[in-house]
Amino acid sequence: MCGMPSAEETSVDQERPVVRPTHQDEVAAAGSELIGGRVGRRALLGKGPLTPVRVIALVAIGLFALGIVQKIPCYEWAWFRGTTSQYTHACYSDIPHLYIGRGFAEGLVPYFDQLPGDMKYLEYPVLTGLFMQIAAWLTLTPDSDPVQQREQMYWMVNAGMLMFCAVVTAVCVARTHRRRPWDGLLVALAPALALTATINWDLLAVALTAAAMLMWSRGRALAFGLLIGLATAAKFYPALLLWPVLLLCWRAGKWKAFFHAVLGAAAAWLAVNLPVMVFAPEGWKRFYTFNRERPLDFGSFWLVITQRTGMAIDVDTVNMGSTLLMVVAVLALAGLTLAAPRRPRFAQLALLLVAAFVLTNKVYSPQYVLWLIPLVALARPRWRDFLIWQACECMYFLGIWLYLAYTTSGDKHQGLPEEGYQVAIALHLLGTLYICAVVVRDIFRPERDPVRRDGSDDPSGGVIDDAPDVFVLGEAPHPARHTVRTAEGPRVEWGAARRPAAD
Repeated sequence: MCGMPSAEETSVDQERPVVRPTHQDEVAAAGSELIGGRVGRRALLGKGPLTPVRVIALVAIGLFALGIVQKIPCYEWAWFRGTTSQYTHACYSDIPHLYIGRGFAEGLVPYFDQLPGDMKYLEYPVLTGLFMQIAAWLTLTPDSDPVQQREQMYWMVNAGMLMFCAVVTAVCVARTHRRRPWDGLLVALAPALALTATINWDLLAVALTAAAMLMWSRGRALAFGLLIGLATAAKFYPALLLWPVLLLCWRAGKWKAFFHAVLGAAAAWLAVNLPVMVFAPEGWKRFYTFNRERPLDFGSFWLVITQRTGMAIDVDTVNMGSTLLMVVAVLALAGLTLAAPRRPRFAQLALLLVAAFVLTNKVYSPQYVLWLIPLVALARPRWRDFLIWQACECMYFLGIWLYLAYTTSGDKHQGLPEEGYQVAIALHLLGTLYICAVVVRDIFRPERDPVRRDGSDDPSGGVIDDAPDVFVLGEAPHPARHTVRTAEGPRVEWGAARRPAAD
């Protein structure tokens, strides 16, 4: 089945103006009162030095700086004086601890030099290991300096590099939807970004993934694939985005773009991994064996089950259960994509699949929220829903550290007991499910989708944007668009459903 866009729909695309959030979003309008109110009709947007992208970059830097300030108690003393204090101050970070624990302070080469103890080799993907090593090279403190000062400097160097990644992420989101640059402000002002940005090195993969989605929105499938391959070399989850690309290209018949994306991803991933695979195979395998052998851990619903029932779940059972749940999610996404009344947007499918991975995984570290922030900003750019979800994630952020404080404070029982931590996990799960439910509703009711409200099809879709369908499961109705003239200019409305024309 296929449906060609009508001449009326094409004219809509040509008339769509740049979206002003203060005119469409009640929360954005209310927040704008702090800086003078809504944008006027005669405002010269994008003129002068403070363009939307530059404003978003500056805001992202400011928010990141606030996150660094939040870590000051740990930076000054809590990282180095026991364990409980860094939890009670909610400022824990893996970075200074792994500077010593993974041999960077001693000059050991990741994957090639064996570590003392049970870990044996660095348990991170190759590109993340390179990022960590570059930061170690830039940590220009003499070996004679106290260990604490060297750890502090290593964390500061990493914070500077991760701040660059945060800015890249926000700017890429701002540029992905051409007529919606202010959506990048959702990323730049995300509270969870400030809180979790320097816990680990996830922002490297997040920035590469955001850049890849920008390339896809510009129709550059090979560049998208190359960046996805690099992102997968830093963290596994970006590889999941190839599945939505396959489904959308299948429905639109854009197989050439899909093959270019896969080719680029495979080439980039191999270019980074192959040298280590060949010359340090045992070190290279450590990331994969570690994740397979890792028992169920913090943040997962699996942990809630074990705590509530008192029954331990074998790691192989958890691995199998997580895999089966992901297979169900993958198949459900395929059915949704191929049978939806209107082809879903790429960002919507990317969010749903990565969220399914987060929800079904055997561990949810607090920094994993960074994976979802740019995807939520592109899939559901509404401040109310975004802030509801962020509130849930911030509560989880506090919950995990207070729970760890409780478990490490001995007889003092300082922090959050097990039952309280289970509530924090439930908030994280419910918040993520809420944002996914709203996105699924938008797919079936495109008139509720903020991105499609102006008549757009898929601004982040690249070659998929406004392409006709060539394969649809069943007789899926295709909602029609038409323009309504108002005092404020043309507005797009979604009319009665019509069926795609047959070939």
